Amino acid sequence: MFARTISFLFVICIMLSGCQSAYYSAMEKIGKHKREILIDRVENAAESQEEAKQEFKNALSQLSSLISFDGGELQSQYEASVEHYEISKVAADEVSQRIDAIEDVANALFNEWQEEIEQFTNQGLKRQSQSTLTQTERKYSSLLRAMHNAEKRMLPILSALKDNMLYLKHNLNAQAVGALKAEYQSIKQDVERLIKDMNSSINHSQDFIQSLKP
Repeated sequence: MFARTISFLFVICIMLSGCQSAYYSAMEKIGKHKREILIDRVENAAESQEEAKQEFKNALSQLSSLISFDGGELQSQYEASVEHYEISKVAADEVSQRIDAIEDVANALFNEWQEEIEQFTNQGLKRQSQSTLTQTERKYSSLLRAMHNAEKRMLPILSALKDNMLYLKHNLNAQAVGALKAEYQSIKQDVERLIKDMNSSINHSQDFIQSLKP
């Protein structure tokens, strides 16, 4: 009965804005604390980045196939490229949502941690706890910076892919496809930089997770 009640609260919290504190309180009642939630969300974000990285590589590969078009059905190549663009956009949106979720629980955790530090009467223990918090916040800032750097890389690539798809939609012929070859090289460079930044962000995630685990 209690488990069903907690599950119901989770659903309500998801549906209503400003209910994160109630969600965290409910989670703590079943033994899931903010630190564990933060670890889970960082892991989920890293997985989303891995997926997004692969989807952008797939979109680039499909674009390469499109501009290398030599006979056959141009319409099907175009439709496949549009599909890869849409999938990449969904993957990018998920990464952004994962980062937002990390920021939410991290802020809640650090605020709670600082409030509890103020309750110490033993000054030695208080200094140690404050030092640990400061180190954790520093690692978190590096992680968040790496995540946002990778996140920002996705936007211009999506914009370029969308422009290409719109151009082809209006000019679906071999001459139009040929005109995109220069665009492909620019997108290729952007995807390569994105992959580099994604890998950096994922490495930061792993380091941060290790720092939080007992």
